Amino acid sequence: MKAIVTRQSIIFYGLQVAVWLVFLMVPAISAFIATHSWSGFFDAFTINARIHWASAAIYFVNTFILVPWGYYHNRRWLFWTINALILGWMTYIWFFRFDSQTFMEHVPDQRFSQYALSSYYASALVAVFMSAALAGIALLVHHVYRAQAIKRQLKEEQQKRTEAELEWLKNQLNPHFLFNTLNNISSLVQIDADKAQDAIAQLSDLLRYAMYETRHETVPLQGEVEFMRNYVELMKLRHNDRLKLITEWPETPPSTLRLPPLLFISLIENAFKHGVSSSRDSMVNISLTTDNDRITFSCTNTNYPKDEQNRSGSGIGIENTRRRLDLMYPGRYTWDCGVNDDGTEYHSCITIK
Repeated sequence: MKAIVTRQSIIFYGLQVAVWLVFLMVPAISAFIATHSWSGFFDAFTINARIHWASAAIYFVNTFILVPWGYYHNRRWLFWTINALILGWMTYIWFFRFDSQTFMEHVPDQRFSQYALSSYYASALVAVFMSAALAGIALLVHHVYRAQAIKRQLKEEQQKRTEAELEWLKNQLNPHFLFNTLNNISSLVQIDADKAQDAIAQLSDLLRYAMYETRHETVPLQGEVEFMRNYVELMKLRHNDRLKLITEWPETPPSTLRLPPLLFISLIENAFKHGVSSSRDSMVNISLTTDNDRITFSCTNTNYPKDEQNRSGSGIGIENTRRRLDLMYPGRYTWDCGVNDDGTEYHSCITIK
């Protein structure tokens, strides 16, 4: 299997090599500071390397070979078998090849020979356990590295899915908006042809914005305000004097504030569709305010719900708005909506932080 070398893997293995080099260099640096001699530096480094070469070898054999090519490639038996052989070999060297009689003869004071022998076996036992621990540490370091890599990969994939879903939602929203607006223009042509021509000019501006600006992930708030203002003016042409329309827009929205394009238009569409009647008094109250980085959009309208035969597609825009808010502002927005107690008004208020 061909190994794939990445920047992350180079950093991962390079840091481990650097840590061991520092570990081996500390006594040498201390010797140089004490003796101001390079010979003392190299002697201390050589002695420390001779003492710990077996530990370093066990660690790096596991780090570079046994863990990545054994444990994580469905060959765990290789990882366990070779480490067991290494520990068995060390146990044999420390305990079975050891000549205790010769060791006892070299102890200067026979009174301490029994303590020296027990210290030797204790040190040997610690060395064997440390070798096993080094293999475990190598496995643990790899596990943490792989967990972080998987977490990073999942985050990147989630970001890609989010971007793809946002693009799909925007593409779905444009034809939905165009369909409703053309229906409004069609009704207006039968009422007043001159106003219909003006409305077509306004629609041209609206569609230009909807077609080109929605290609961006976010747009300036100023553009969105202008778009909604024009849309509301277009909707006013269709309705009679029984509609009481109140709007509040920021005069100069902060240039730093940006929004996903056409985010609130579905709420305005529904306010006119379900809140306005040609034969009864109607009310639509729309406002958008800003407070530093906080954006609050509010829409209140009389509640004249359509019958079941005229509710086709009513929930598409609202559902899209909710999904876009979930994707773009997770945990950073609130949406309060519903009908009042007597069922005469419907309100919707979105606050983005």
